[in-house]
Amino acid sequence: MVKLIGQFVSCCRAAGLRVSTSEVLDSLKQLQLINPTDELQFRALLRANFAKSLRELQHFDRLYHLFFHEMRVNADDMLQAAAQADQIRKATDLLREKPHDNPVYDAVVDFLAGNPLSLLAEMRRIHEETDDSTSPARFNLGPLASRFNVLLQINAAATAAAALLENNDLKMESKARRDLAAHFDDRVDAARSILMYEPRPGDAGTKKVKTYEQRVKDLGEKAFSSFTREEVEEMREAIDKLVRKLKNIVSRRFAVRDRGNLDVKKTLRASAKYDGVPLDIKYRRKTMRKSRIVTLCDVSGSVWAAARFMLNLLYSLQDCFDKVNSFVFIDQLTNVTPIFEEHDISEAIRIVMEEADVHYDAPTDYGETLRNFKKDYMELLTKKTTLIIVGDGRSNYMNPEDAILGAMRDRCRRVIWLNPEPENLWGTGDSEIKTYTHHCHEIRPCRNVNQLVTFIEELVL
Repeated sequence: MVKLIGQFVSCCRAAGLRVSTSEVLDSLKQLQLINPTDELQFRALLRANFAKSLRELQHFDRLYHLFFHEMRVNADDMLQAAAQADQIRKATDLLREKPHDNPVYDAVVDFLAGNPLSLLAEMRRIHEETDDSTSPARFNLGPLASRFNVLLQINAAATAAAALLENNDLKMESKARRDLAAHFDDRVDAARSILMYEPRPGDAGTKKVKTYEQRVKDLGEKAFSSFTREEVEEMREAIDKLVRKLKNIVSRRFAVRDRGNLDVKKTLRASAKYDGVPLDIKYRRKTMRKSRIVTLCDVSGSVWAAARFMLNLLYSLQDCFDKVNSFVFIDQLTNVTPIFEEHDISEAIRIVMEEADVHYDAPTDYGETLRNFKKDYMELLTKKTTLIIVGDGRSNYMNPEDAILGAMRDRCRRVIWLNPEPENLWGTGDSEIKTYTHHCHEIRPCRNVNQLVTFIEELVL
């Protein structure tokens, strides 16, 4: 065990990991406190002594895997390893005798023989190599050329080993040759892996800071149903800022006085006290063109997450509309307009979730919902009304009553359907969204806040 740890320490030092003699002695003392045959304990002991910072953990893990897994055989293969040891030594001795003039070739052959020190030292030299050119333009040609040289020598050693076994210079049986060929193939793959590996310090302790706009944009792409409680609160703050921005845009749009059509009567009346000199020009005041909004929100399952944000936005922008009537449903329609008018939006949503007459354990029935609306609330739809339906259109194979939606379309200005389900699932199974499409002016996906905000901006502006 002492010899094994000593070899591992040599590999660590060759690869640039700083390991002192006192740390090696501490590791040997601590071996008495653990079960060395338990790899988790053994690895943790070496990791605690040799990796002195979070930035060195990744480098240590790579070296540990290389030395104890890629360069060593499993315990089940010990007998085979003992039989191969002499053959590996003879084969690598013959490979060293091949005509060559490159020291990297010897390092690769040593690696095939089970000694990674020379190759690790060469790779460390390449990683620390810089272009010493005095030219103002600096390139990475030196390290690239050195890497290419190592790749050529790995390929040369692999080709020489394959030819050696094919010619059977060691006078081996076919099974022994196959086993030795598999061993060399594994070592060649490990050598190429070392060549391709770029040692980078671990970044677990590095704090990655995003701007507020980046954070909100990233959250806006996240599906409603996967929001945590903290993310919901964060998006509410972002939505509040959006609401204030939209209200300001709308108010400024209709507050402009010195623009538009001339009001002749007001101009003459204002100029009369000056006998028309100077002429005080008056313009016709613009009146805000408001529309009525009626929303039908499916509150079953993950659809409710989208409906909640939708209701939050619409009620925050009530000043931009004449009237907002909201209904929620699963199997029956429930009018929640009074709840939202009498309470704060957060409290209103809590009441809808906990106290409103909504059958959350019932199967969704869009047909029954449309029948309820036709019976009790059809008069709410006028040519100034925009009907917004939030739902996935899954009606559990019940009658969709799409003809009623057609009659509702005839009575209102626009019918817009927001579907929080992925588009590739529309029309599959019990989804009736394709049936309802013919009676809507617009159907659009609404799986995240960004899509919902885009829709609201188009609706208001």
